[in-house]
Amino acid sequence: MKHLSARWLIVLFWGLGAHAARAQLGGRTAFPFLSLPPSAQLAASGGMNASARSSDPTQLYGSPALLNADMDHVAAITYVAYVSSIKQSTAAYVFDTEKRGRFGLGFTYLNYGDIPSFDAAGNSLGVFGVNEYAFTGADSYTTGKFTFGLAAKLAVSAIAESRAVALASDAGVLYKPSEQDFTIGLVVKNAGYMLKPYIGRSREPLPLDVQLGTTIKPEHMPLRFTLTAHHLQQWNIQYLDSSAPGTPTAAGDTVRASRNFGDNLARHFTVGAELLLGTGFRARVGYNHLQARELRLDNTGGGAGFSFGFLLRISQFQLDYTHATLQAAGSSNYFTLSRSLNNLFKKNP
Repeated sequence: MKHLSARWLIVLFWGLGAHAARAQLGGRTAFPFLSLPPSAQLAASGGMNASARSSDPTQLYGSPALLNADMDHVAAITYVAYVSSIKQSTAAYVFDTEKRGRFGLGFTYLNYGDIPSFDAAGNSLGVFGVNEYAFTGADSYTTGKFTFGLAAKLAVSAIAESRAVALASDAGVLYKPSEQDFTIGLVVKNAGYMLKPYIGRSREPLPLDVQLGTTIKPEHMPLRFTLTAHHLQQWNIQYLDSSAPGTPTAAGDTVRASRNFGDNLARHFTVGAELLLGTGFRARVGYNHLQARELRLDNTGGGAGFSFGFLLRISQFQLDYTHATLQAAGSSNYFTLSRSLNNLFKKNP
C-alpha cells in the first residue's frame, strides 16, 4: 500500500510542478504571503528549508516531507512582528498514525492592521481591514531512505469587503542515508489555482517555488549547514528598475544596470548554519541573497537578507527566536514556542 502511494505522490509531484511552472512564467502572483516564512526556524535559515529536519512542527511549511517522529504530538505557536502594525500568527501540530502515515495541521493568519479610507474628494470614510490566512493539512510517510510528503492549503485574502480564495499544494521528497547526518530535499511549493478572484479582478497565478536543498553536519563538528536553491522553475529572477537614473560616466554618458549572470545565480540560493551546543541551546544564522538585493536601499544594504536566532529548551518547552533584517528601515522578530502534548494531561501517580 505504501509503495503504491509513493508512486502516486511522485506522479503528483511532477505534475503539479510542470503545470504551475507553465502558469507562472512572466506573470504576477497572488497570495504572496504563502511565500513568507511563518516560523523562527524557517526565517533563521534564510526563509526557506527543504532538507533540514527538526522537532518543530512548523517545518511542515518548509516541506511536508520534513515531518518526522520527533514532531509527533508536538504543538507550536509562532508570533511574528513585521514593520508597522503588520503581525502574523501561526499554529501547527503533528501526529502519527500506524497505517496512514504522519499528519500535520497548520493555520497561519496575517493582519495588516487598519487602513484609512477616503472617497474621491478626500473625505474620510473611516478605516478598513486587510488580512490573509491559510489552513494547511499535510501527510507524509517514510519508505526506506525516502520520505514523501504532500500538503493541501486553503488560502483566503480579504481587503475590506472583497475576498479572494485559492487552493494550493506542496509536494516534497526527502532523502536521508541511514547512518549519516546528511539529507537532500526537493519540494514544489504553492502549486494551485485561484478559485475566486477579488471583485473586479481576474484570476492570477500563485507564487510557485521549486526548491532543492541539502543539509550536512560534518563529523566531529558542532555545526550543521543548509544550502537551498529556490525558484528553479524560472532562471531569470533579477529585477532591473527601468526608472532608475543610472550612473553617469566621465564622457557624459549614462550607464544603466544590466543583467548579471553571477548575481542572478546567487539570487537563487539561501544559506544557513546552526551551532549545536548540546541539546538545550543552538545558535543560527542565515542569508538570503535575493532579499539582500531586492530590499536594500539605494545608498546602503542595511543588513538586508541576514537573519540570526537561537533555540532554547527549558523543561518541556522549546523557544525559538529569530531576528530577520528586511532593510535599514525595518526588521522582523519571530517567536516560536513548542511543547510535546504527550504528557501534558497525564497525572503523576
